[in-house]
Amino acid sequence: MKPMLRRARTAVIAGAALALATSCTSGSTDAGAANAQAKGPVIRVAVGVDPSYAPLYLAVERGMFAKAGVNVQLMQVEGGPAAAEAVVAGTAQISANADSTALSLVANNANLRSMGVFQSSDRYLKVVLRKGIDSPKQIKTMGSIQGLGLYATHAYLKHNGIDPNSIKIVKGSPPDMPGLLGRGSIDGYVLFEPWAANGVKEGGHITARIGDFGVGYVQWLLADQKWLSGHGDTAGKIFKVVAEADQIVTKDPKAAAEATQKQVKLPADTTAKVLPEINFTARGFTDADYTSAGKELDFLLGQKLIKARPDLKTVMLQGWYERYAK
Repeated sequence: MKPMLRRARTAVIAGAALALATSCTSGSTDAGAANAQAKGPVIRVAVGVDPSYAPLYLAVERGMFAKAGVNVQLMQVEGGPAAAEAVVAGTAQISANADSTALSLVANNANLRSMGVFQSSDRYLKVVLRKGIDSPKQIKTMGSIQGLGLYATHAYLKHNGIDPNSIKIVKGSPPDMPGLLGRGSIDGYVLFEPWAANGVKEGGHITARIGDFGVGYVQWLLADQKWLSGHGDTAGKIFKVVAEADQIVTKDPKAAAEATQKQVKLPADTTAKVLPEINFTARGFTDADYTSAGKELDFLLGQKLIKARPDLKTVMLQGWYERYAK
């Protein structure tokens, strides 16, 4: 990306995130009186609107952050890179992002840091093909979101012997994809819930999960290093709550689905069905995480989506989770 275009894109991102913060004031989730018990400044955590964020929805709904002494407000964004972009713009202090998505932003924003993992899956993202497309060989156009979506789309095509450069890839946000599929503007996409199920409602059919072609993801909690350096204990308390909520989601997906419905209006029955597709376990980084992230950086460099490889040991804070959140 040319310097002028990169500066323009940064300005757009910052402006969009600032506008998002303003527009989401009424849409941000909280637990009413329970959240009001917490003292101290508001810590905004940017999250998407899908079942994978159930631990955070549950924690807010049950006032778990307030009980831990932190005043957390969830900021709803469309998903993909928008959460981390809110941290870059300073409208959120923490975000939840998949590794592939986060790495594309980390490479261009030197202050972003990942504190650890709070979930992982190789089943949650699914391939949805439109009616009439019964084989990958029939695909001419794929829809894709940035980050993990694009990485998974390329992996899916290569797995089926298709050169991704021979396919037109239409980029957009998660809510765009089902409508594009229903109108026949794209032949398929790789995406998480509820957008996979919404594609089925538009006449599509699910043909694979990302683990079928060797892809998985880990979801990180990210923060700006400037904020994190002075708020390690606060961030640790937040991560501890998320880890506790992870355990509840695993043991009682129905309760987590009900909390998700209250927080972001997703149908509880649908959410309860897909939550077991995700491993809700909080942890620090392992050697396998660094290896996987390195492969994802190779992809981003190959696609010219980043210009330089960031130092993963700087970006992915080894030992941070064990020090502050375990």
